[in-house]
Amino acid sequence: MDIAHLYRRWLLELWQGDFALAKELVTPGFVGHWPHGDVRGPDGLAGALRQGHEPFSDVVVTLDVGPLVDGDLVAARWTFAGKYRGGLPGVAAPVGTPISFSGHDILRAEGDRFAEYWVVSDAEGLSRQLADIASQ
Repeated sequence: MDIAHLYRRWLLELWQGDFALAKELVTPGFVGHWPHGDVRGPDGLAGALRQGHEPFSDVVVTLDVGPLVDGDLVAARWTFAGKYRGGLPGVAAPVGTPISFSGHDILRAEGDRFAEYWVVSDAEGLSRQLADIASQ
């Protein structure tokens, strides 16, 4: 499978909510490097994605730039949008509040699956959106 196609499946299917695809798209030894710590294996990835989606409904993930491929590496910029469903500690934003934030991915492939992942996302911007809306 070509790495650009693999990335599109990663972002537009897996991150859109088809978490079962983790077993197909990443290696058993997969390591995802998030700012808060590492996530390991397909099950760890699926769990992290479920947890990330939980506070939001009507999730839409879009590919903004890329994927840019260099050997076994791929990079891209994306946007995650949805509506706040509630449940985040310390957030007083009303249920239904629209949110949107962007980020960048770098992934390393081994064969036809991803083996390693680095992400940078605008979590601070998301927090500001929810806090700003809650204080109005």
